Amino acid sequence: MAQGKNVVKVTISLPEDLYAIIEHERQAVGETRSEYLRHSVETLLRQKQEQAWDEQYRRSYQDHPETPEELAELAAWTRSGLEVWARESPWEEDEGA
Repeated sequence: MAQGKNVVKVTISLPEDLYAIIEHERQAVGETRSEYLRHSVETLLRQKQEQAWDEQYRRSYQDHPETPEELAELAAWTRSGLEVWARESPWEEDEGA
């Protein structure tokens, strides 16, 4: 979320201990108070959105898990991939050197 042309200024109240932590952290990363708080809020909102997507995925998966046929196909693909990897593994070539 990049800062747009329209900016709204807000005033908030914080406990002194939280303010001190914010000041220490924002100075450590070299950001202004506005930049630090904006980035922190953006990060929090992005994490909440990702958690919502994860939860939606989990619910959807629980409602529609893989069928036995799909699991068998996945197992076959995995075995095939492992066989190719074992055949073409570059580490085996170096063992005799």
